[in-house]
Amino acid sequence: MQIHAQLSFSGQCEEAFTWYARVLHGTVLMMLRYGESPMADQVPHDWRHKIVHARLDVNGSQLTGSDAPRAAYQRPCGVSLVVNLADQTEAARVFQGLAEKGSVQLPMQPTFWSPAYGAVVDQFGIPWEVNCTQAPQDV
Repeated sequence: MQIHAQLSFSGQCEEAFTWYARVLHGTVLMMLRYGESPMADQVPHDWRHKIVHARLDVNGSQLTGSDAPRAAYQRPCGVSLVVNLADQTEAARVFQGLAEKGSVQLPMQPTFWSPAYGAVVDQFGIPWEVNCTQAPQDV
């Protein structure tokens, strides 16, 4: 069994997944537009270039997303995506990338479980936690 996240956007899915591919060193596997799908006639003409299904692979983990129809979009609430990295330098790089144009909720810092942990809401409104899985030295 695998569990992965499905993200909803209010029209920025393509931009977000292109950004995530760069920051997370992933590969966009699919970017299907409403206009290329059987749903083309069910969305407004100006929405046909928006994404009905996107899929990103990051080292075997998959993230999917879409642009939710305008009336159906809701900002994420009560959930965060967690990125676990073994290397502290790489964790800092990913955190900085996700924080760009976003809002840092908790700066990267040592915790009792990690030498580097931080939380951010990215520029697309998606909450992330970045965690270094190395054992902490001393807190």
